Amino acid sequence: MLNNKPMNGFHALSDENRRKILELLAQEGRLSASAIGQHFQISPPAISQHLKVLREAHLVLVEPVAQKRFYSLDLSGLSEIERWALAMKHQWNQRLDRLESYINQLNSQENHDPA
Repeated sequence: MLNNKPMNGFHALSDENRRKILELLAQEGRLSASAIGQHFQISPPAISQHLKVLREAHLVLVEPVAQKRFYSLDLSGLSEIERWALAMKHQWNQRLDRLESYINQLNSQENHDPA
């Protein structure tokens, strides 16, 4: 892997509050930090910290407008995670296909061997 975005992304996604923030942004679109915070039972500094982690993992974008900061999903970071997950899925599908072929080969040999 050329960069560590997916692993940073997975670290960011390991926290339930951060996953909920991403879900909220996916549903609502662009929101201010205070609007995001209204959906949680945690302090504004905790929301800010979660947003910082998501920003550093390239999962959210921040747009400063006057005194407020507006957050939205960063599709490039989400795409990195998706590419990694698809590569892992492809690798496992290949392994499982080889295992299935091997099992079929063993079954075929058993069916042709006189008992």
